[in-house]
Amino acid sequence: MWICMVYNETDSSVDFRLCQDFDLILSILSLIYLLVCFPLGLCYNVLLVVVNLSNKVSMTMPDVYFVNMAIAGLVLNIVAPIELLSSTFTRWYAWEYNNEVYITLLILFNISSLVIMYSTTLLSLDYYIERALPRTYMSSVYNTKHVCGFIWGGAVLTSFSSLLFYVCNHISTKMVECSKMQNKEAADAIMMFIGYVVPAVAVLYAFVLILRIRKESTPLDQDSARLDPSIHRLLLASVCVQFVLWTPYYMTLLVHTIAGAPGYISNAQYLPTYYFLRCLSELLAFSSSFAMPLMYRQMNKNFSNKLQRLLRRLHCRDQSCPHERSTVQQVVT
Repeated sequence: MWICMVYNETDSSVDFRLCQDFDLILSILSLIYLLVCFPLGLCYNVLLVVVNLSNKVSMTMPDVYFVNMAIAGLVLNIVAPIELLSSTFTRWYAWEYNNEVYITLLILFNISSLVIMYSTTLLSLDYYIERALPRTYMSSVYNTKHVCGFIWGGAVLTSFSSLLFYVCNHISTKMVECSKMQNKEAADAIMMFIGYVVPAVAVLYAFVLILRIRKESTPLDQDSARLDPSIHRLLLASVCVQFVLWTPYYMTLLVHTIAGAPGYISNAQYLPTYYFLRCLSELLAFSSSFAMPLMYRQMNKNFSNKLQRLLRRLHCRDQSCPHERSTVQQVVT
């Protein structure tokens, strides 16, 4: 970690050795992620998007949200190698980037985190609507696609509002307008509240409603329009995984919002531990980009069928498969 440079390299203190140990651990974890998790996440996210978009007719409401999260995961796949190969994460770094690149990566990271968290949240709420009012089509695929568009728009607007604080925190104080806004804690507070507190409350509320309706026995329980029962398990698993992987990152934002960077406000001995935990939390957040599509692949019963149909269509792109053309005509009619 670059933060180890605050110590004298000839220093044999416990703090310097601890910083070196943290640096080695973080370097190894970053290397493992880049060699294993990054290619898996990239392949499965692309596969999830391509398979579902090539079978738009059979897409369901949860599929739209998972495609949305997969696209956000691809954005994280772009950010991850640039971050993990820098001096912040590994001692065998390939480059060091300037403030402009840092701001760009931060924007992309924040947008992806907001899209993932709010897609998970709205998936929970729409699942409850589908269970409670299966014939209203309030949670239809058509409506969900428009909702996902609003999610991306809201994520971009929120990221740029906090961007002002980050930019002014990294440029010269000669500009009077920015000198009044040099407050990174305010930007972290915005992301903490909008990116974590609001989704967490909404998910908790949705799960309370889902548990309540599952306990009630109604004639609609046998409705054929209900979602597949495996979707409930996929929903529960996805919400738990997302919050487990993203909570440490938002907790570091909370610490920074309340107390500031520990190494600067009190004693430098806390600096290596603080930055190690912050980098580790970001690494866990990056892990959501491969955990989610992998879980979707294993728990969604229809994904294998969609993948097989796609492979058959690719194999039968010419006129060599008349049975495939007849199947498509039957689906259209």
